[in-house]
Amino acid sequence: MANEPSYLPFVVLVVVVLVGAGVGTGYLYYRNLPPSTPSQTVVQIGDNVTVSYIGILGSGPEQGKVFDTSVYTVATNNATWPKALQFGFRGGPSTYTLLGVHVGSITTANETLNNYSFSSVVPGFWQGLVGLPTNVSHAIVVPPSLGYAAYPCSVVLPLQFQIPVLQTLAGTAFQAAYPGVLATTGTTFTDPHYGWSVQILSANATSVTLENLAQVGDVGHPSSWGVLVTNVSASANGTGEITLVNQLSASQAGHVAGTNSPGVSCGGATSTRYIVSSVDPVTGTYTEDYNQEVGGQTLIFIVKVVELFTPVVVPTTAA
Repeated sequence: MANEPSYLPFVVLVVVVLVGAGVGTGYLYYRNLPPSTPSQTVVQIGDNVTVSYIGILGSGPEQGKVFDTSVYTVATNNATWPKALQFGFRGGPSTYTLLGVHVGSITTANETLNNYSFSSVVPGFWQGLVGLPTNVSHAIVVPPSLGYAAYPCSVVLPLQFQIPVLQTLAGTAFQAAYPGVLATTGTTFTDPHYGWSVQILSANATSVTLENLAQVGDVGHPSSWGVLVTNVSASANGTGEITLVNQLSASQAGHVAGTNSPGVSCGGATSTRYIVSSVDPVTGTYTEDYNQEVGGQTLIFIVKVVELFTPVVVPTTAA
């Protein structure tokens, strides 16, 4: 696997020069590759290869940041290699290994080629590998059309919202909202999302009634940004409302992420992670975009082909 320093000059070159070029990438995992053929010097269609890679966003608000890598030293170095919002750290060095790629298209989710198994991926990575020699770092730039698709799966929400002072929850709903809290009348605990005190007014086998003891000026963090309590009112029936305002500005759009446990349908699957893609103080709204951060973006891959394996040819017999 390549060491971290050998990639750095390519990152500077790619970010400055290559964004917007038209070579596509994508990746495939492999098992039990066949013996290599020493006479072949460059990658050809039909080969299997192992590569090390660094995936960098080539467009969007987080342009220039790493969204994925096979190199452990890159994954752990945030100073040299700043990470995109949805970068997922996988763990120790053993979780960062060379990536197996079949240089050619695969039409099914888990197709077997030459008795080796591969998974389906975005279509372009292997195209960018064609013609590359081994053990030399290269930059591949992927336009959105050959990368990850973007789907219409965003939700527009108000910056200001209300929560009732008094709430009655079913027993199961209370346990889901406040795991580990014993539903006993008179118990006071800290709300795990907003940080204010909560007192249980009554509890029985089926329901729990609680009071949110919020005060003006309290700042909660149900997501990765602050939510300010601007008003606490009491209504005629004693329930009242807590008014909160999301502390988001237009300049934060594209740079803030969050999660929503129910999620939304995005590209045929339920997505729970989102990015705040826009903030509009005029309309008093913000947008949660549940696409992958790489969806619809130009992608840059710094790659090094480490091993090259030609296809296993099975001779045919005459009928």
